[in-house]
Amino acid sequence: MTLTSTRFRGPGTLAVALLLFVATAVVATGTGAVYIPPLRVLAILFGLDDPAITDAHRAVVLNVRAPRVLLALLAGAGLACAGVMMQALFRNPLADPALIGVSAGAALGAVATIVLGATLLHGLSKVLGVWTLPVAAFLGALVTATLVFKLSSRDGQVDATTMLLCGIAVNALTGAGIGLLTYLATDEQLRNLTFWSLGSLGAATWSSLMGAAPAILLMVLVGPWLAHQLNALLLGESEALHLGVAVERLKRTVVALTAASAGAVVAVSGVIGFIGLVAPHMARMLVGPDHRYVLPLASLIGATLLTAGDLVARTAVRPAELPIGILTAFMGAPFFLWLLRRRQAVGG
Repeated sequence: MTLTSTRFRGPGTLAVALLLFVATAVVATGTGAVYIPPLRVLAILFGLDDPAITDAHRAVVLNVRAPRVLLALLAGAGLACAGVMMQALFRNPLADPALIGVSAGAALGAVATIVLGATLLHGLSKVLGVWTLPVAAFLGALVTATLVFKLSSRDGQVDATTMLLCGIAVNALTGAGIGLLTYLATDEQLRNLTFWSLGSLGAATWSSLMGAAPAILLMVLVGPWLAHQLNALLLGESEALHLGVAVERLKRTVVALTAASAGAVVAVSGVIGFIGLVAPHMARMLVGPDHRYVLPLASLIGATLLTAGDLVARTAVRPAELPIGILTAFMGAPFFLWLLRRRQAVGG
């Protein structure tokens, strides 16, 4: 599919994806132990009068489900957008914040804050307050993203095989660091780390949402402004330079945005894998390679997938709750294997 043909398919596909995005958000907000019909959910959210709405309904929607659904929407969009930009940067469809160690680096920063926040990092915690965890996760993601990028670059070119191998090594190294910190953790910290490491949106509050939203929104809103540069980068770095793209600045921007977004998501929801791999590919299958459409469409798909997955996680085994990271792994791992098989079938 060419960029020209995308102009005709892109807007219609985006409109359908937006409708699914809104419908999923409304249904997820109304579904749970107390079911609230969609029209009633909308009336509560927009402050409309409805005699059937009780104070309990308002409390459930506004204080419990709305922040969780918004966090799922933001996290899914942020991870998907990060996946698109990483794949464009490395010019490889297998690139993903989790696969190349960015999510693991963010997790290491967050775990270090949880375990060492009252001792070695006590001063940092006092200065940053509620921002300590997001900042630590961002720094961890930034360090790992930069490390993988530098190690996989040679003469200004990124080698995809080296990139994936570096990601495996960084994941192993950060995993060892997380294991050491887990060994040092107290019983209370262990309980938090176990559920957090599997991914969960159960702790979503308005305050945690406000802490993560700026970094994620920065990625989602700035990404489309880079679409033309990312399109040029698909042709190769030399060709992009000839087209007037400041390639090195673009690389630094993409790495920083990805680190900020992945770090913010990990800080508030733990490690959630494969959204950044699945959503970009679904978007490209629908609208082709043009990043003007791929970026917003992937964000909508990622947000919808994670919100729907979280809905299943909190309702499938009630009153217990499944970690969302398990569900995304069950969904994403077969997709990843299929993608590898498809690339092998067409000659890499």
